[in-house]
Amino acid sequence: MPRTVNPSDFEDKKKHVPDHEYARTIPCNQVSVSAPFHWLSLGLHDFIRMPVISAFYGLCFMAAAIGIVLLVQWQGTHLVVMPSLVVYMLIGPFLALGLYDASWEREKGHHAKLFHSMKAIGRNSTSQWAFAVMLAVAMIFWMRIAALLHVLYPSVQGAPLTDFLPFLVIGSLIGLVIASVIFSISAFSMPLMMERRVDMMTAVFTSFNAVKSNVPAMIVWAAIICGGILIGFATYGIGMLFTMPILGYGTWHAYHETVKKNHHL
Repeated sequence: MPRTVNPSDFEDKKKHVPDHEYARTIPCNQVSVSAPFHWLSLGLHDFIRMPVISAFYGLCFMAAAIGIVLLVQWQGTHLVVMPSLVVYMLIGPFLALGLYDASWEREKGHHAKLFHSMKAIGRNSTSQWAFAVMLAVAMIFWMRIAALLHVLYPSVQGAPLTDFLPFLVIGSLIGLVIASVIFSISAFSMPLMMERRVDMMTAVFTSFNAVKSNVPAMIVWAAIICGGILIGFATYGIGMLFTMPILGYGTWHAYHETVKKNHHL
């Protein structure tokens, strides 16, 4: 006769994940203020050693940057810059995943392959997509704040510089705060989610803690990243062919040097 199924029959088959496994903070190392230049040199070394992978992702970043530049020129207004950057924030982290994977493969002594690097997107896709959407929402929030600040913009043409000061000062301060928060939560989140497959909040908390614990070095690293991006856009996107792969590889080395290894997950 068929046996009655009891819920207890499946208790030992359920996968119980303790609450403390989510939204935890992985410890970090202390790095010197000169460490970012070492990361940059390691990124340049990877760039030279992996020309095919570097060229592929560099072209992808270059195409996205050229698209933004052409869109701004076609529209003839700066109002499309922020929406374009929101799209860039969505695709950028996923393109960088391939660069992280390539550096990771080289660290393990393997021959990095382009197709293998492209599969990095699927290693922890749920957390990675959630994080990308969170970045996009943060950029949209920033865009709305910027729109509200336009009430401080002088309505009279040819107004003296003093009339622009409230708009410039308040806008710059708010932009600096938002940019600092976005950088802090995103500095190491994507490589951490890819390598250790942690949940999004663990990656965010760990990244924020690592940046907070190494403020001088992270200011230098953020300045290097901003410089690379500015070079890319100043050259109408062509510079992205070189700067973004180097920065992507460098970010992987920064992550490995800053976030503690062999931590229980």
